[in-house]
Amino acid sequence: MQTFLDVLKAILFGIVEGITEWLPISSTGHMIILDEFVKLHVREEFWNLFLVVIQLGAIIAVVVLFWEKIWPFGLTQENKQEDDISVGKAYIKKDIMILWGKILLACVPAAVIGILFDDWVDEHLYNFPCVAAALIIFGILFIVIEKRNEGKKFRIRSIQKLDYIAVLLIGVFQVLAAVFPGTSRSGATIIGALLLGVSRNVAAEFTFYLAIPVMLGASALKALKFVSAGLSFNTSEAVLLFVGCVVAYVVSVFVIKLLLDYIKKHNFIPFGIYRIGLGLLLLLYFFIKQ
Repeated sequence: MQTFLDVLKAILFGIVEGITEWLPISSTGHMIILDEFVKLHVREEFWNLFLVVIQLGAIIAVVVLFWEKIWPFGLTQENKQEDDISVGKAYIKKDIMILWGKILLACVPAAVIGILFDDWVDEHLYNFPCVAAALIIFGILFIVIEKRNEGKKFRIRSIQKLDYIAVLLIGVFQVLAAVFPGTSRSGATIIGALLLGVSRNVAAEFTFYLAIPVMLGASALKALKFVSAGLSFNTSEAVLLFVGCVVAYVVSVFVIKLLLDYIKKHNFIPFGIYRIGLGLLLLLYFFIKQ
């Protein structure tokens, strides 16, 4: 019975991950909150791994939905463009390779900080006060920036128009999410993009692409630390991780589509209001609990 209940909890965690990973409201923050009330009966080491690796399901959703925009190789010359690079009968799509160069460049700041300070952040900043503060501060920023942008035309309105300086600065904003749980990786990168004059749909789409190497790297780092500590999965833990990833994938597919449709006509202010409200509730809960 306990195993069945934990599978149901893993499904719930997968749903929360799939929703909050792509909305700028902090997936990690919500997972920490959910863990306060719905705990998986697993080892602490596995829980720390589960919290990160469950994001793989969300990554696969991005790969599936945007496959044609991110896969740089063509097997035949049929759809080859003039600037593409031929490799025998196949070819490499030059514009997509350039896009991947920008994605990887934007990952550099967070990768460096993540490798150097991952353990310190886990130990000192994964707590209610820090999560609540990040939720509130970035919620306010969303409202302020969107109000400032009212009536203004965005300077960058397509992925191709993103230059290397812009993507590097977006990557610097992503560092905030790597350091402060509750910031939201998507929230930090979208705020950075909006400040640079990037349109909402381009900011969201680039955030999706940026998630692929970032989450793969974070998952690999956690897995390496898990294995390096001489640990391994048991069968029930493997099942929980698999269930969480599958659910996160399915939910992510729907949420990404909904978000892209939403931002065609709306701004991010509602997400800012939600973040502030949730952050205040967290602070209240923390002080009552104390």
